[in-house]
Amino acid sequence: MAFIARSLLVSCLFISAANAQQCDINFNYGVIIDPAHLRIVNQGQTYVQINGQHQLFVYGREVALNQAQKSQLSEYTRGIRSQVPAIVSIAIEGVELGLKAVNKVISSLTGENSATHQQFQEKFDEMKSRLRTRFNHSDESYYIAPQDFDDFDEIFAGEFKKEIETIVTNSVGNILVAVGEAITHKEKQSTEQRVETFDQRIESMGNDIKIDISNQANTLENKAAIICASLLKLDQIENKLQLEIPALAEFNLIITH
Repeated sequence: MAFIARSLLVSCLFISAANAQQCDINFNYGVIIDPAHLRIVNQGQTYVQINGQHQLFVYGREVALNQAQKSQLSEYTRGIRSQVPAIVSIAIEGVELGLKAVNKVISSLTGENSATHQQFQEKFDEMKSRLRTRFNHSDESYYIAPQDFDDFDEIFAGEFKKEIETIVTNSVGNILVAVGEAITHKEKQSTEQRVETFDQRIESMGNDIKIDISNQANTLENKAAIICASLLKLDQIENKLQLEIPALAEFNLIITH
């Protein structure tokens, strides 16, 4: 039981450590994007709305802009429309990569076509579908709540963590049965030899999983670094908007540390 739990934990920790890209940036408000509008929401109320590229509303009142201000706002709008989908995408990829690691452990312990593994697969597929539906309603519609981007892979994982733990806990019995069968399979070995052999199998499996996902994890880390740099540039544009457009003087979506 101990080495099984340890193996599951090591796999999950590897994913978390591999994907964790430090980015000292926060979104102070929620952001909603659809093809026609960009809405920035503060405590359930639309604070800023941008129709198209540069028609600006602040708390429901349209703000007249000169050509230079429109140009700056258009640049900012394009940046938000680019970065929010990228943030959603990388966060979902991080969660899916974590699920993939756990799924591989389960399939290795119980068998890929076992009832237990199929149950896991169904649950994980359902979770991934709900995750995408919540934050990416369509190809051009996104929502992201106020966020701390310190660790990209933790953005959306929190609410699913307990669910994953519940799935694992409810299936421990079936996993132990499969482990027991694997340990007792070789009748000519002593009990100590069987356990040692199985422990070696678990260690080998963990190494295989690390190798299998390391490239994907590195890719995610690079993506996170690019997003972080882009958000820093976008914050500079936002600072200019605060200076150039009086109605946005108190507006501060992107907070850098």
